[in-house]
Amino acid sequence: MGGFFGAVSKRDVTLDIFFGVDYHSHLGTRRGGMLIHDAKDGFQRQIHSIENSPFRTKFERDLNEFHGCSGIGCISDADPQPLLVRSHLGLYAITTVGIINNAEELIGQYFADHGHQFMAMSSGKVNVTELTAALINQKEDLVSGILHAQQQIQGSLTLLILTDRGEIIAARDAMGRLPVLVGKSPEGHCVSFESFAYHKLGYTDAYELGPREIVRITADGYQTLSPAGKDMKICAFLWTYYGYPNSNYEGMNVEVMRYRNGEIMARDEIARGQLPAVDYVAGVPDSGVPHAIGFANRSGNSFARPFVKYTPTWPRSFMPANQEVRNQVAKMKQIPVPELIEGKKLLFVDDSIVRGTQLRETVEFLYASGAQEVHMRSACPPIMYSCKYLNFSRGNSDMDLLARRTIQELEGDEGQRHLEEYADGTTKRGRCMLSTICKKFGFTSLGYQSLDGLLEAIGLDRSKVCTYCWNGKE
Repeated sequence: MGGFFGAVSKRDVTLDIFFGVDYHSHLGTRRGGMLIHDAKDGFQRQIHSIENSPFRTKFERDLNEFHGCSGIGCISDADPQPLLVRSHLGLYAITTVGIINNAEELIGQYFADHGHQFMAMSSGKVNVTELTAALINQKEDLVSGILHAQQQIQGSLTLLILTDRGEIIAARDAMGRLPVLVGKSPEGHCVSFESFAYHKLGYTDAYELGPREIVRITADGYQTLSPAGKDMKICAFLWTYYGYPNSNYEGMNVEVMRYRNGEIMARDEIARGQLPAVDYVAGVPDSGVPHAIGFANRSGNSFARPFVKYTPTWPRSFMPANQEVRNQVAKMKQIPVPELIEGKKLLFVDDSIVRGTQLRETVEFLYASGAQEVHMRSACPPIMYSCKYLNFSRGNSDMDLLARRTIQELEGDEGQRHLEEYADGTTKRGRCMLSTICKKFGFTSLGYQSLDGLLEAIGLDRSKVCTYCWNGKE
């Protein structure tokens, strides 16, 4: 997906940008970038690949070269950024997070007015952040340009712009699918996805942008340049999966939501009389763990960690570029605790089940380690649609998704007309899908959190939460 951090202060902000961006590393694995502005010496920028080593190790060597009282940085799962742009709107830096589904169409429109060009990357594609800047530059000021870009783009667009005056302009995407928060300190202000990132740097909560809102941030304060819209569709996966435990979005803490979500899952299983008798409830590390703690607390079962991940050298299994290496790393990371597995009936809670790529190997690993039963629970409903707005469950086809693939195997195209029924584990079709996946992966039983239960756990007005990947409703 990606994340960003920016700061404007009366003192040097290099270390704030360095640590603030590093605290967003859980949101992406491809590239990191830092850009600092000094009133005398102008912009300084570095971009590095972080596919095989963390952000911090790549940028530590650059710190002595950076200096200035304003800056922005990013973790990017897409193209290299931040970019420096020179246009009739002046010289500015820009970083973006989101997806442009109609990028080729917009590029074609841009080329239609002869004389325009883009710098092509090695793949031949256009950097989407450069495309965003081109759309912004079609208007006569940055605010009008940002609004124009958001109107033209199909997908989502959240961004930071750092001007050559040392001001930051922050814009939350049109439907507020991602959070943008402003922090303050006695010397300045910052802007971030993750609130804990600036708390650790001595900033306190100041403001949370609304959907579509555009704000100017300076050392002395922040000012709304374009007001928030009324409608919001914030991504539910912020809480279930990719949000960091310490963070709050729209006033709802991630870790607290996950405990509550697990409790609701167990409560509903108890009410249906479907709670299995197990020795331990466990979480699939890492983000499945708090959901499992809530499930264990409500179900009355002991919580345990039958296996742990060895992460000092490979913190994320998908970091290596080679798929064979990724698979081997995933295996090497799973370290069993035999005393908690041998002869035991185990119930695992995972944050989600998307493609099921590593599920079979995990189950085989547990049975090979002596487990008697392995029950699996997903902390969210079956994923039926690839995300159109962010980068969570995107793929080449919806058929890459385990639930959709299973439905196609069961009923072919006819099954695709009954997705809502399949998503409900209490219906005949829903039970059939669960049974089929159990046989395929070797689960003793399988259960998904209901959409009602998930939304109850988040606690926001349901109309303000994006549920597209589960029910296809925008």
